[in-house]
Amino acid sequence: MTARLTFEHELMLLRDNLTEMGHLIENAIDNTMKAFETEDEELAKEIIQGDRNINDIEKTIESRCLSLILKQQPVARDLRIVTTALKVVTDMERIGDHAADIAELIIREKREPIYNLVKHIPEMGKVSKEMVHDAVVAFTTLDIDKARMIIQKDDVVDDLFDKVKEEVATILRTSNEHVDQCVDILMIAKYFERIGDHAVNLCEWTEFNETGSVNNIRIL
Repeated sequence: MTARLTFEHELMLLRDNLTEMGHLIENAIDNTMKAFETEDEELAKEIIQGDRNINDIEKTIESRCLSLILKQQPVARDLRIVTTALKVVTDMERIGDHAADIAELIIREKREPIYNLVKHIPEMGKVSKEMVHDAVVAFTTLDIDKARMIIQKDDVVDDLFDKVKEEVATILRTSNEHVDQCVDILMIAKYFERIGDHAVNLCEWTEFNETGSVNNIRIL
């Protein structure tokens, strides 16, 4: 096998790893919402344990990227592809971390269902998960137009976050009974907002992969 064919084969395996990691983080977000809605402590524990699988595949991808750089010594566009994968995998790993963070809050909160205190967190979870799914697809298919559309969707998550804050403020104005729960709700909402931010990062790295620029700043 020629050096070029070997490189292309390794890139294919790299894309497969990234797609697999994307499935893992999407599943983590889905399970997080199920655990949140049902206060399912066992499912929340599974999410936390599953984060190890996400971390493991992150290491596999990083190792593959470094091996490509050292053995193939890519330049120009090839180098951009590999360096972009290294950036993308970091954001994907953080998404998994945030799902686990939410799961820990679900386990900690064992009073009355926090799900009933607010209306907009489920929608935050739904939109952020869709953003992550579409961002991974955009990256693996190198679809810049799709990536740019996803970036605009972050405004939806930000608006929902503001609505959660308003709901929490209303609860606190009427009663001090749920102070601890309200703090947890705000933290959960913030984690979903950060998941949306990381999906945006994935899209920006997709653009970099094609153009060498991020936010109109030339990098490579």
